Amino acid sequence: MNSLFHLAFHVRDLNVARDFYRDVLGCTEGRSTDNWVDFDLCGHQLSLHLGEPFATTLTGHVGDHLVPMPHFGLVLPLPAWQIMAERLTQAGVSFVLPPQVRFAGQPGEQWTMFLLDPFGNPIEIKGFQSFDAVFQR
Repeated sequence: MNSLFHLAFHVRDLNVARDFYRDVLGCTEGRSTDNWVDFDLCGHQLSLHLGEPFATTLTGHVGDHLVPMPHFGLVLPLPAWQIMAERLTQAGVSFVLPPQVRFAGQPGEQWTMFLLDPFGNPIEIKGFQSFDAVFQR
């Protein structure tokens, strides 16, 4: 079954969120009220609500790195990932984990980068040569 995901989480300022999710990540803005705003993140629905974001810690052991937990993100075809990495780099994003390849030559080889939105919400963006490798063991 293929479907879209919906993820709702807190941000402290909707206008700052708009600047980041629309202008930096390239999301399309959808419906909104004074308390929340929806974005289209590559076909998935993000609902950003005013409030205090989740606490996160660098406790996710992946390869040789500790990554922020919890986090959410995207899985993109490698060419789209490369475009996104360049877009974020050009925007001056400060990466938690800069764009790099992980598990090179192994099943599940992927390109990854971790960043934080302006409120500290961690985002991972992965790139794969083929989506067949996403769940490869």
